[in-house]
Amino acid sequence: MSKKKDNTVENEQPEVQAEAVQQEAKAAETTENTVEEVSAEEKLQEELAKEKDKFLRLFAEFENYKKRTSKERVELFKTAGKDVVVAMLPVLDDFDRALIEINKAEAEELKKGVELISNKLREALKSKGLAEVKVEAGDTFDAEDHEAVTQIPAPSDDMKGKIIDVLEKGYTLGDKVIRYPKVVVGQ
Repeated sequence: MSKKKDNTVENEQPEVQAEAVQQEAKAAETTENTVEEVSAEEKLQEELAKEKDKFLRLFAEFENYKKRTSKERVELFKTAGKDVVVAMLPVLDDFDRALIEINKAEAEELKKGVELISNKLREALKSKGLAEVKVEAGDTFDAEDHEAVTQIPAPSDDMKGKIIDVLEKGYTLGDKVIRYPKVVVGQ
């Protein structure tokens, strides 16, 4: 009996060893599958993150586009009548010249009529956003805010680099300058 038992034990040992090897192989396969699944899952996570980033960037770009076009539309409405207003500026200049000449002639009734028409025109343009740029003789000349037509010798040293005379008024429409004041500068 002992020989049979020894043979049985000897025969069982290779089977047990074979089973252990199979279990190890299965465990290795499971680990490989898990690694493959994890790596596939990681790849999918990376792709998802890339797509989310792409979507967020596209959404932000679209929001910026909406804001920019909205701002441009508001600016367009503010300056929609710019051409008409610019065309009316010489008429305002003519009214100013006419009032100066009427004051010289001292015709009160004529002066009142011209002032009335001039004021109506100015108020209508003011309601559309037109504003006069305030410039007076003696102000400091700034090349960004004024247009120098000519330079003349300054009557005194304190008038050097200052405005001697305003030849034509400047105007703004909303926040934009549509005509710079034309001035004479002392040198």
